[in-house]
Amino acid sequence: MKKNVRALLVILGLMVLSACGKEADDGSSMEVLPLLVELSVTEHAEVGETVKMEALVTYGGEKVEDADKVVYEVWEDGMKDDSIMIDSVNEKNGLYTAETIFEKDGLYHIQVHVDAKRLHSMPVKEVIIGEGPNSEGHDDEHAEEGHEHGQTDGFSLHFVKPEHAKAGTDTEMMTHLQIDGQPLENANVRYEVWGDSLGEKHLWIDATELKAGEYTASHSFADAGTYTVKIHVKDDNGLHEHEEFTFEVQ
Repeated sequence: MKKNVRALLVILGLMVLSACGKEADDGSSMEVLPLLVELSVTEHAEVGETVKMEALVTYGGEKVEDADKVVYEVWEDGMKDDSIMIDSVNEKNGLYTAETIFEKDGLYHIQVHVDAKRLHSMPVKEVIIGEGPNSEGHDDEHAEEGHEHGQTDGFSLHFVKPEHAKAGTDTEMMTHLQIDGQPLENANVRYEVWGDSLGEKHLWIDATELKAGEYTASHSFADAGTYTVKIHVKDDNGLHEHEEFTFEVQ
């Protein structure tokens, strides 16, 4: 009888180990491949000319034809808070396109936001329209202001503006950071927030990296109103960037 019980226990133990081994194999075999986005835009165009934007999306060397989201964000240099979003057209074979027209001379930024395979990529490029940023009243002071950020080659920042933020409840502030098309990890990110309801007070809120390159913080604003947030980014390699945005709290 004892021998039968021991044999049964051994069999059960082997079954448990086998199941655990299968689970471990399933988890460890899921290799995370890079999501690559090749953004192509015209480097120079004239006012009123159609500017084509193309993004070739690949994952593990295979073209992605079913991306969850591909949206283009366009803004004039130094005015990202007034950016516009343009939906793309899925041309199949991994290619997502869109078009836009610029109505005045200047330096503009075009950034494509791609969500696919549970990953996020957001490369950015510049386009010069007409005579560039120094025409039509763009003075040197404005040009310097516009180039205050984004001095690090390959650096890009995307702030997800809070929607339906309400006073007295937690408001989530999220920022995606990339360097050379890949998530910028292990950065020191802080949100500096101020607004009329705060008087001269500035709030400093540390962000937490919940996912690779995604930095989130929450704060409960006591009063409704318009708030400005300056996102400060530093890392151990000497990178130091900051950008400003505004958002509404109801």
